[in-house]
Amino acid sequence: MADTARTTHHDIIGRDQYPMIGRDRDQYQMMGGRDQYQMGRGSDYSKSRQIAKAATAVTAGGSLLVLSSLTLVGTVIALTVATPLLVIFSPILVPALITVALLITGFLSSGGFGIAAITVFSWIY
Repeated sequence: MADTARTTHHDIIGRDQYPMIGRDRDQYQMMGGRDQYQMGRGSDYSKSRQIAKAATAVTAGGSLLVLSSLTLVGTVIALTVATPLLVIFSPILVPALITVALLITGFLSSGGFGIAAITVFSWIY
């Protein structure tokens, strides 16, 4: 047999055919490289892009931090208001909750037994 060089997919289609996108392009720029997106632009382009990223991150992070603190404050206020009411009404609420739990358990178990009975009857048939 003759020695022939094997042609691979990468020999036919070069890797440089596709432009770098997303994180790869950012990492390439941080290493000091210049790609087709940055040609003709100075270092002001990368600095303004970094400033825009930082401003967006600070704005998003700050608003989420404010929302989480408002949620925490609302939860503490609700617990402060609800705790005395729960203590006052506990002689009524505890038996009511037990009764509701027993009712829900009874309905769910009767439904389960009904489905089991229908399954057994269909299996027998």
